[in-house]
Amino acid sequence: MKTKILYIEDEQYLGRIVMESLEKEGFEVLWETDGAKVMNHFQAFLPHVCVVDIMLPRIDGYDLCRMIRNRYPSMPVIFLTARTGTADLVRGFEAGGTDYIRKPFSMEELLARISNQLLLAGGNPVQKDRIDEEVTIGSCLYYPHRYALQTPAGELSLSQRENEIMRHFAGAVNRVVERRPLLIEVWGEDSFFNSRNLDVYIRKLREHFRSDPRISIQTLKGKGYLFLVKEE
Repeated sequence: MKTKILYIEDEQYLGRIVMESLEKEGFEVLWETDGAKVMNHFQAFLPHVCVVDIMLPRIDGYDLCRMIRNRYPSMPVIFLTARTGTADLVRGFEAGGTDYIRKPFSMEELLARISNQLLLAGGNPVQKDRIDEEVTIGSCLYYPHRYALQTPAGELSLSQRENEIMRHFAGAVNRVVERRPLLIEVWGEDSFFNSRNLDVYIRKLREHFRSDPRISIQTLKGKGYLFLVKEE
């Protein structure tokens, strides 16, 4: 089986050169130019390594890396960037990146870094989303593939939007889910209209968890949400 690389780069000329060079080395490459579309293809492709440009349209590489890390904690992510400051380097690692290449770069360097990431990861792709199966949340059970939530008050059917938002929360228990990346992944853009829709769905999810006082969805102004599940 070929090693799969998910490559996200919006510069057409550079993107094509890198993709063709990687393919010549025997890799299977999925090249995407729009960060907001990446997660739609992710699970079907199941890459071994992600190579992500930071400056992308609609959603930047930092936010995209957080989305990937949220669903696939062990996925290697190599950042590509023209930024050279230490603060940018630190921000990349804080977002979940596992390596960092400054532009311009040589293919020899990129290949060496990909090989190193594969070695560190054991050479295995992520086999499945960590929340593919049922998830225990307090006294509730969440079934992502059935669009269902079992609570002490009974089983609830989730709409598609509710389920997509719930998947994010289930993968980030007691961690912050940032609002803008959540909007872009669920709706494809962070418009005012979609932002108001998100508020409606958050209220619905809060109602769903009302029967378990240990579970709460806290709004962090200017940041996003904290899906808090307290220990008994």
